[in-house]
Amino acid sequence: MGMSFSFLISNENYKVARSPKTGLGDLPESCAASVLVYLDPPEICKLAILNRAFNGASSADFVWDSKLPKNYGSVIRRVFGESDVFCKDLCKRDIYSRLCRPNSFDGGTKNVWLDKRSGKICMSISWNGLAITGIDDRRYWSRIPTEESRFRSVAYLQQIWWLEVDGEVEFPFPAGSYSLFFRLQLGRAYKRFGRRLCNSEHVHGWDKKPVQFKVSTSDGQQATSQVHLKEPGKWIYCHAGDFLVADSSKLTKVKFSMTQIDCTHTKGGLCVDSVLVYPNEFRKRLQLF
Repeated sequence: MGMSFSFLISNENYKVARSPKTGLGDLPESCAASVLVYLDPPEICKLAILNRAFNGASSADFVWDSKLPKNYGSVIRRVFGESDVFCKDLCKRDIYSRLCRPNSFDGGTKNVWLDKRSGKICMSISWNGLAITGIDDRRYWSRIPTEESRFRSVAYLQQIWWLEVDGEVEFPFPAGSYSLFFRLQLGRAYKRFGRRLCNSEHVHGWDKKPVQFKVSTSDGQQATSQVHLKEPGKWIYCHAGDFLVADSSKLTKVKFSMTQIDCTHTKGGLCVDSVLVYPNEFRKRLQLF
């Protein structure tokens, strides 16, 4: 969660030296909470360590009501199910803190978390949760352990004629606009004497035809894009398309694909890491292609 959220763990031992003069620490907690409700979570965290009044006010449920997604209960049920993994007795501040961590579901193939500043949903889907043509044939694909992936491994394509990667996710996305990306890299990264290098031995075929991307949703939305892959040794985020969620009370099913099925030539040397679903306004944070 980072240092700014460390105070959320416990405030039982919180102590502050009392001053003989009246100051901010003498504010009623209800007044302090009325101030905090207008701030974003990192700012609340900073004020919470200022004095006892703000620390106590930071746990008020109504402060965090506007920070949590309106359908956060549905998100919790989708990710944690009905198990006791997620404590039902947490206050909303602690619920927010827990949801800001990467939480895995669907057998560990997907991670979901809240952006700690905006409280908006972000998701990452491992290559291991995708349907990749030929993935079990070692002549074409191999699994490479790496610290450069949040899932600790990537799928590496050595050579193939028909590239097809499909996936889907069904999730109670909060209302809003989302963008979907494929995280890819040409070449195979490795380290030598602490220096990051890239083996481009198998990289070929991507300059002849673009890779096609498609996104569709259960309510009929569709988007397509195409990209010429380039720049070996660099992780890139290929924008597949956008979709809009209007009703957060329902599950939204999103299907997506990446293909290059021109069989007049082979292609290879590609690392497939994951698929990302981010709020549309987060696109500036990524290196897009």
